[in-house]
Amino acid sequence: MRYSTPAIVLHWLVALLIFVGFPLGVYMVDLPLSPDKLKLYSYHKWIGITVFLLVAVRVSWRLMHTPPSLPAGIAVWQRRASQIVHGLLYALILAIPLSGWLMSSAKGFQTVWFGVLPLPDLLEKNRELGDLLASVHKVLNFTLLGLVILHVGAALKHHFIERQPFLQRMGWGRKERT
Repeated sequence: MRYSTPAIVLHWLVALLIFVGFPLGVYMVDLPLSPDKLKLYSYHKWIGITVFLLVAVRVSWRLMHTPPSLPAGIAVWQRRASQIVHGLLYALILAIPLSGWLMSSAKGFQTVWFGVLPLPDLLEKNRELGDLLASVHKVLNFTLLGLVILHVGAALKHHFIERQPFLQRMGWGRKERT
């Protein structure tokens, strides 16, 4: 069974934004202060807020629509691992933008979505807390990277080695016949 079209579109939009936002974040941190660095920070924040909103929509969709069940041949431990990894992915994809927003607030830099919509600061300015949140943001991001590698690796293993139609479930290749 395939996921629904809205679930597939939301999955790949979020994945694309993460694949752009993560390396942008790694790249921009060590740049010297300049107007270009500030522009990259703005782009990074725009991506993060957009991911947060899209994941909120995706979680709402998922709560109202049962995802397709895993193929029958999947071991019980793999089913449980899949549930845990997916839960952690959702939690991190919500927590990471929130931690970035909190960090920006604590450091005294307001987040302005797409340069048009100023978002409220979530915390008072506090440099020490901002530095702590920067560390939290970084750890969460690299944890997400590890889980994404695990997630993609598992999907590829099941698809190519075990010959189960995992990639078709998320919109790649021919549709399964039901």
